[in-house]
Amino acid sequence: MPAYVVVRATVSDPAAYEPYKAAAQASIAEAGGRYLVRGGEMTTTEGEGDPRRLVILEFPDRATAEAWYAGPAYTHANSLREGIATRDAQIVDGG
Repeated sequence: MPAYVVVRATVSDPAAYEPYKAAAQASIAEAGGRYLVRGGEMTTTEGEGDPRRLVILEFPDRATAEAWYAGPAYTHANSLREGIATRDAQIVDGG
């Protein structure tokens, strides 16, 4: 069953965020994941909405998603965004 990583981020310095994006993208591909949503324009259809950047990743299963998140490639990428972006992230099982 696929698993999804859902991230809501606030980026304070878009130019400084670019190295993180490149390193994260490489780590995701290396782990067998792929982007389903990576930022982009949003339209709120109900409620107040959430203006933060939305990223949704798909992995083959939860174990792969968890291994990617805890692995050395993403740990390095994650260190590049410190002080540049804050976020909430969850791993969700698909159905």
